[in-house]
Amino acid sequence: MDEKLRSGPIEAPADFADAFREHFAPVYRFIARRVGTGLAEDLAAEAFATAYRRRASYDPVRGSVRSWLFGIAANVLRGHWRDEQELLELDARLTSDGTRSFDTDADSRVAAAALMPRIAGALAALNPEQRDVLLLHAWADLSHEEIAAALGIANGTARSRLSRARAALRAQLGEFDFTLWTFKENDHA
Repeated sequence: MDEKLRSGPIEAPADFADAFREHFAPVYRFIARRVGTGLAEDLAAEAFATAYRRRASYDPVRGSVRSWLFGIAANVLRGHWRDEQELLELDARLTSDGTRSFDTDADSRVAAAALMPRIAGALAALNPEQRDVLLLHAWADLSHEEIAAALGIANGTARSRLSRARAALRAQLGEFDFTLWTFKENDHA
C-alpha cells in the first residue's frame, strides 16, 4: 500500500480505502492502548475522517502513509490529553498505603492491575511530548524515523525525547522487573 502511494497525494477514494483497510487496525490498537476500547473507536474514526479530509495534503517525501496516519492519530489523542492526564493522575492517587504482595503463581494480569497506579503515575509525570514519543515507540512499534514523521519533528528530536522519557521512567520506577512484575525495594539499613 505505502509503495503505491509514494508518488503524491491520496486523491482517489479507492487509494484511501486501501490505506484505511491496511492501517485502521494498528491505529485503532494504538489509540485503544492509550484511552481504552470504548473511546478508541470514536477517536480512530475521528483520525481517519481527518485523514480523509486531508488526503490531498499527504506528502510521501515527509514519510509513509503509515507514519502520516499515526501522526494524525497522535494529534487526535493530543486533543484529548487533558482528559488522559486527569485519568492518569487519578489512577496514581488510588495507590494503596501498604505494599502489595503476590504469590509466586499470581496471574500477571492481576499484578499488572495492581501496579498500574504506580506506572500510570510515572507516565503522567512525563511531559506530553515525551509520552507521545514513548507510546508511539512502545505501543505502535514505530521506529525513530516513523515517530519523527508522525509528529512532524526531526529524527534527532524523536531520539532525544525517547531517551529522556526512558530515563524519567527509570527514575520514577526504579528497579522494576517486568518479568516478575515487582519492584526491587532499596534497603534502607
